[in-house]
Amino acid sequence: MCADHAPSRHTAPAPRPKPPWLRVLPLAVLCAGLAAFFALGWHRHVSFETIRAHRGMLLDWVRDWGLLAALAYVAGYAAMAAFSIPGGALATIVGGYLFGLWLGAAAAVAGATLGAAAVFLAARTALGDALRARTGGALRRMEEGFRRDAFSYLLVLRLVPIFPFWLVNLVPAFCGVSLRTYVLATLIGIVPGSFVFASVGSGLGALLDRGETPDLTIVFQWNVLVPILGLALLSLLPVAVRRLQARKAARAGGARE
Repeated sequence: MCADHAPSRHTAPAPRPKPPWLRVLPLAVLCAGLAAFFALGWHRHVSFETIRAHRGMLLDWVRDWGLLAALAYVAGYAAMAAFSIPGGALATIVGGYLFGLWLGAAAAVAGATLGAAAVFLAARTALGDALRARTGGALRRMEEGFRRDAFSYLLVLRLVPIFPFWLVNLVPAFCGVSLRTYVLATLIGIVPGSFVFASVGSGLGALLDRGETPDLTIVFQWNVLVPILGLALLSLLPVAVRRLQARKAARAGGARE
């Protein structure tokens, strides 16, 4: 008589790791798209001259399609941000021209945030984990400090128009910032600048009629820049409070010893 055998337990096979090329593919597609944009000469059409030449067609398109035109604008802006195509200020001005101040600014913010999130995810998937695994102790501590106050730092980087938009899209991906923090800080931080350029766009028709073009350096004028710098300093206040509390706690601990 054969002995009874205990039922065999089948363990689920461990999931296969994704091949390296699959991780790099999204970022490679974005880089290839940017290269093709310049190679095909499309960058020459990102100008106010193009808007002036096609203004009637654009206005008719918005009148005929309404909400769908706004959604198409958001999708186009998102693609522009995802492929890191220069011309975000121009695109926001066009949004204000076509849809008015409030809807134009809101559509620009939505498109820019979606595109920035796509770049962030592509860069984090392709390079973020590998770079963090190779960082040394000092760099790792700096990354930890950035992650601890990531929302405040990102808000400052988005508010103050010093660093290129594409660069601010990439750096957090290499520092382990969460997608939620990144998206929220991006969404809030680009609102002031978007409203400034959308307000310029709301008066673009009169400028085009006179054969003039808007001043894209308007965001650096003191009456615009000072309030933005004030918001940036205010966003750093939680960081300063935490640093002060940490120093007081360290001094109290040293006194007890």
